[in-house]
Amino acid sequence: MFADATIDFLHHRHAQDAPFFASCSFMVPHDPRTMPDKYLGLYPSAEVELPDNFLPEHPFDNGELMIRDEVLAGHPRGEDETRQHLAAYYAMITHLDHEVGRVLSAIDEAGLRQDTRIVFASDNGLAVGQHGLFGKQSVYDHSVHVPLIFAGPDIPEGQQRDALAGLIDIFPTLCDLVDVDIPESVEGCSLVPSLDDEEESLREHFFYTYRHLMRAVRDEAGLKLIETGTGEQRHTQLFDLAEDPLEMTDLSEPPEMAEGLSALRDALRAGWCDEVGNTEKVQGQQFWEQMEWTQA
Repeated sequence: MFADATIDFLHHRHAQDAPFFASCSFMVPHDPRTMPDKYLGLYPSAEVELPDNFLPEHPFDNGELMIRDEVLAGHPRGEDETRQHLAAYYAMITHLDHEVGRVLSAIDEAGLRQDTRIVFASDNGLAVGQHGLFGKQSVYDHSVHVPLIFAGPDIPEGQQRDALAGLIDIFPTLCDLVDVDIPESVEGCSLVPSLDDEEESLREHFFYTYRHLMRAVRDEAGLKLIETGTGEQRHTQLFDLAEDPLEMTDLSEPPEMAEGLSALRDALRAGWCDEVGNTEKVQGQQFWEQMEWTQA
C-alpha cells in the first residue's frame, strides 16, 4: 500500500517540473507480521542461525521484560521458537526490500534518478533473541543502530562513514544538499561534511534514552555506556563496540576501564542534564535520582 501510493505520486505529480519531497514510511519490520507467505518460505526456521549474542534470558530485569514484543515468546527463550521468530523477521525485511526496489524502479521510470536524493533509514531494530530480548525496548545496538543510506547525484557511491549520526540529522542534511537554509530551531546537524570527507567528525558523543529506565552514551572510538535504573535496582554496562559489536562483554568492572567509564558518565551527565535539562522532566527525574554518581 505504501509503495503503491508513492509510485502513483511519482508518476502523477500535478507539477511535473516542480521540486518535490516524498516520504514512504513502511510499517515493517513490526508486528503484526503480515508478509506474503512466499517470503516466509525463503527462510526455513530449522536453517536459521541464532545470533552469537542469543541468551535464554536477559541478565537482569531492565523494567520492560513483560511488555509488547517481550511476551511474544516464552521465558526463558527457546532456541527453536526463536528461530521461528527470526525467520519471520527476515521474511518481513526481504518483503520490505522488494517494495523499496519497486519505488526505486519507479524513480528510474519517471526519469528522476539523476535529480533525486534518496534516503533509506529505519527507526529501530528488534532484538529477536539477542540479549534474551525480543523487542525494541532497549538501547543495545541491535535496537538503536539502524541503516542510514544516502544516494544521489552529488553523493559518493559505495562508501561508508563512521561518523556518529542519527535520524535527527536527515532534515538538515537534505537542506544542505539542495541549498536550502537550515532553520535555527533544528537540533540535528548536516552530514554533508562527512559525506565529502570520511575523516570528518560530526560530534564527539551520541546519546540514547528509553523512557525513565535507560540512558546511554557512546564516543567516537566506540566505547558505550548504558545505565539502567528500575527503581528497585540499578545496572551499569560498558562495551567496546570496536572489539565487541554484539555487546557481549561488559567492561564496567575491570579497574583499567575506570577512566573510560568515568569519562562517559561525565559526558552522559553533561549531555542529558546540563544541555538537555533532562532532570527537569518527570521521566528524567525518575531516572537520575537513582544514579548516585551524579551527586558526586
